[in-house]
Amino acid sequence: MLTLHTAALLRRDGDGEPVPAHAVLVTGDRLDAVGPLVELSSAYPGARVRRWPGTLGPGLLHDRPLPPAPTPRERVHALLRTGVTAVLAEHLADPALRAAAERSDLLVLATAVAPTLRPGGRADLAVHGVDGTCLVTVVAGRIVHRRA
Repeated sequence: MLTLHTAALLRRDGDGEPVPAHAVLVTGDRLDAVGPLVELSSAYPGARVRRWPGTLGPGLLHDRPLPPAPTPRERVHALLRTGVTAVLAEHLADPALRAAAERSDLLVLATAVAPTLRPGGRADLAVHGVDGTCLVTVVAGRIVHRRA
């Protein structure tokens, strides 16, 4: 299924300036296109459109130990609630914690890589509100966190 994710602003990477009226096209777990919403809507008229408030950008990389919580699953969920879609392998030494991360489809990286939205890349997205609160986290094309 084709899905266009759009927000008031879109940021392609962590350092870039956000641009208005842009979107990303997601098919399955991949990002197929990034560009102006008008162009993508015209090119893919059958795509479902998800409009989010705030700024849409790449999912975040967590490069520190995971936050404390009663269970490994809750530790991973604490990351998802902040827009994290990738974690460094060095912080998943506990087999139960690594299994929880893999079940959630978090991307486990050997070294830090700057997150970016690019065609062909994995559809890992996050939407943050004006106050910095994560509103939506998409991991491999699936919504895994949505603030009520």
